[in-house]
Amino acid sequence: MAVKTFFCVDAHTCGNPVRLVAGGGPNLSGANMSEKRQHFLNEYDWIRQGLMYEPRGHDMMSGSILYPPHDPENDVAVLFIETSGCLPMCGHGTIGTITIAIEEGLIIPKTPGVVKMEAPAGLVHIEYAAENNKVSHVKLRNVASYLAASDLTVECPDLGTLTFDVAYGGNFYAIIDPQENYRGIDQYAADQLISWSRVIRKRINELYSFVHPENPTIKDCTHILWAGDTMDPSSTARNAVFYGDKAIDRSPCGTGTSARMAQWHAKGKLNKGDSFIHESIIGSKFIGRVEDVVDLKGITAIIPSIQGWAKVYGYNTIKIDDDDPYAKGFQVL
Repeated sequence: MAVKTFFCVDAHTCGNPVRLVAGGGPNLSGANMSEKRQHFLNEYDWIRQGLMYEPRGHDMMSGSILYPPHDPENDVAVLFIETSGCLPMCGHGTIGTITIAIEEGLIIPKTPGVVKMEAPAGLVHIEYAAENNKVSHVKLRNVASYLAASDLTVECPDLGTLTFDVAYGGNFYAIIDPQENYRGIDQYAADQLISWSRVIRKRINELYSFVHPENPTIKDCTHILWAGDTMDPSSTARNAVFYGDKAIDRSPCGTGTSARMAQWHAKGKLNKGDSFIHESIIGSKFIGRVEDVVDLKGITAIIPSIQGWAKVYGYNTIKIDDDDPYAKGFQVL
């Protein structure tokens, strides 16, 4: 009978959870975090399930595991885990992970105020501000983000035919803007959005194919971004991002904000240097910005930055015992 113990630090980024596994993470093989992500998925996904699913986690649970960087010029490598899987990149997870890591002394950046983080999706440059051992904000310069497809359609229960775009911001997002059959997120309950999202995500992936031009392991539409009117008139846009099987992101979603900015840039609504204040379903905000415009294998892409905050709220020593019939967790749909 085996018992595996994990030491975790829990936080939230603008309302959405981040559970950093500071001790107990598995040794992974690979020349970079993309390869290590595949190793984790093939052999250690039970760790993700055990720590993210009930009874140790919950439907919205999200987390990360720290690793040494592969390039000595960088500061840290990060594997992202959540109920939906092992993500190539996670924006709210980055903000929470870096906040925890700096405040708890888990990483010592080579340059104070700057972190070079290796993610499965690529290298992410991060700036942070800290005073009296408290991180006030984290700003990440995300991976190249782009509009992958426009004006696609899918049949949604209750609503009928919906038109949507798909954009990449570290994950692939189906972006549903207000239209004839969908009036905006403020017009529907969260459980309606979740129920519809499960169905249309499956249908979207049956109808269409999305693959990153440089990394074929990053594929498929994994998130649904429902757009709508802002709560604060000073904000640019508002969204509710569906992930996993039952989750609506409580934060504005970092990779989702990146995808939305890429969509707006491609449609001429956002230019290099422009800011983009994105609200979540609960009204928390990320500050986005189009930092640069680049070529990605013949695709016009942007380099977005995302700024937000996180708060550490607890410590967990969690055991996963083979003797427990729910060692790998469960979900109730």
